[in-house]
Amino acid sequence: MTETSEIGKKSGVEPGQQAPGNTDHDPHAVDKLLELTDLSAGRPVPPSMIEYILRVSDVLSILIAGIIVFAAVLANPTADLALFYTNIVVLGAILASMTIYSVGGYDADCFFNLITSFRRASFGWALTIAALLVVGFAFKSTGNVSRIWASAWAIGALTTLGVTRAVIWGLMVNMRSRKRFDSRVAIVGASEQGQRLYRFVRDSKWLTMRVIAFCDDRVSRVPDELDQIPVLPGLDSLVELIRRNAIDQVLVALPWSATERLREVIDRITETPIKVRLAPDMALFDFSNRTFSSLGGLPVLDLYDRPISGTSWIQKWLEDKILASLIILLVSPVLIACAIAIKLDSQGPVFFRQNREGFNNQTFRIWKFRTMRPESCEGDNIRQATKNDDRITKVGAFLRRTSLDELPQLFNVITGDMSLVGPRPHAKSTRAAGVRFDDAVKRYAARHRVKPGITGWAQVHGWRGETDTIEKLEARLRHDLYYIDNWSLGLDLYILIRTGLVVLGQKEAY
Repeated sequence: MTETSEIGKKSGVEPGQQAPGNTDHDPHAVDKLLELTDLSAGRPVPPSMIEYILRVSDVLSILIAGIIVFAAVLANPTADLALFYTNIVVLGAILASMTIYSVGGYDADCFFNLITSFRRASFGWALTIAALLVVGFAFKSTGNVSRIWASAWAIGALTTLGVTRAVIWGLMVNMRSRKRFDSRVAIVGASEQGQRLYRFVRDSKWLTMRVIAFCDDRVSRVPDELDQIPVLPGLDSLVELIRRNAIDQVLVALPWSATERLREVIDRITETPIKVRLAPDMALFDFSNRTFSSLGGLPVLDLYDRPISGTSWIQKWLEDKILASLIILLVSPVLIACAIAIKLDSQGPVFFRQNREGFNNQTFRIWKFRTMRPESCEGDNIRQATKNDDRITKVGAFLRRTSLDELPQLFNVITGDMSLVGPRPHAKSTRAAGVRFDDAVKRYAARHRVKPGITGWAQVHGWRGETDTIEKLEARLRHDLYYIDNWSLGLDLYILIRTGLVVLGQKEAY
């Protein structure tokens, strides 16, 4: 048995017995832990200090750039002119600090990622320039500012921001390698919940934490070793560790259902001057990327919101109605030509209508140009079209290959059943590998949280045509859910542009 595991074993209680309170405290456990743990780094540098350094460096960078450019461009300035330009530079530095903060330029993920840091700082600086121009136009003072100076200041400040952030980033990386940012952490609870929390901290890319001990007062649940991390038996050992300034914070990883035990443990720890955090219950690990909000003062976890809601819904609605109407006007000769070609090629109706699943699993009738022989057009229990399908007419094959058969769905967009961009609608009876779509893949119905679209994120990434395997269906679903979670007007326009390029060069549709 290793020396690490010996710390957790000297508890004074036989294995399998419940420790009575804190009587399992081993007075030598903390001494052994301190001998085994490198605590030479001392107290960590707090994140607030890093943010403060970045804020000060950004302000100084902008001020210094403005002063240097002023001295280089404007010779023999008057006192009033110098004061005028000084006010602009100071205002710009203050606004930049605010805008860079608003775009996340001082968030923790910028501390050790130079590209992210510079991108957010430059974006904040661009917003500052825009704000200064608005102020200048509002007060009609832009004519009094040298354009050469303004351009040189904008470029010079951007350069100094990049240089200073690169220097600070280099210092941060060096300090991180020496564990100067690592907060020394003890986890209360050595059960699966505590072990899962430890693995999360250990594997996190951005967290600056170092777990140096577990603490569990239930001896029967103390394992022999947890990834070489010592397990302290009882709260007395933890309190002693805190009193000797060996840790910086405590993470309590106990089941939330154990209310009384949780309260007792927290009450004991809060007698000490230490930062205490309540780690999530087991179920919350599956929703670690969600945020908390206040419900009348009660913190609640926001799991899912209605997608594309509020002003986003208005943008989406306007996009669909305006663009669909314009496209119908532009392609009306193509629509007429397709209709004539279908009638000349085979008997039967020009259009094909079929029930499809739409928003919130509601059924609607989709419009398409008919591409199959009339007797092969299936309303229910449909069979997906395959390559060289003998049901498809000659004109239908061309329409499918060019995706012109989808154009009538523009009228579905006008009536509100569909959107220009969204997950493609499927019939309920459509199957992959002989299994209905909604039975084949978990969370398939989640794609119905938004209106279906004529084209989508999956289609521009090559997932068109026959979906004959579970793997293809899963790939489509992943792309559809990504679109729903990351919707923006810009993303829609990007997909529409990509659709034209994909349709011209892709051969998956048949």
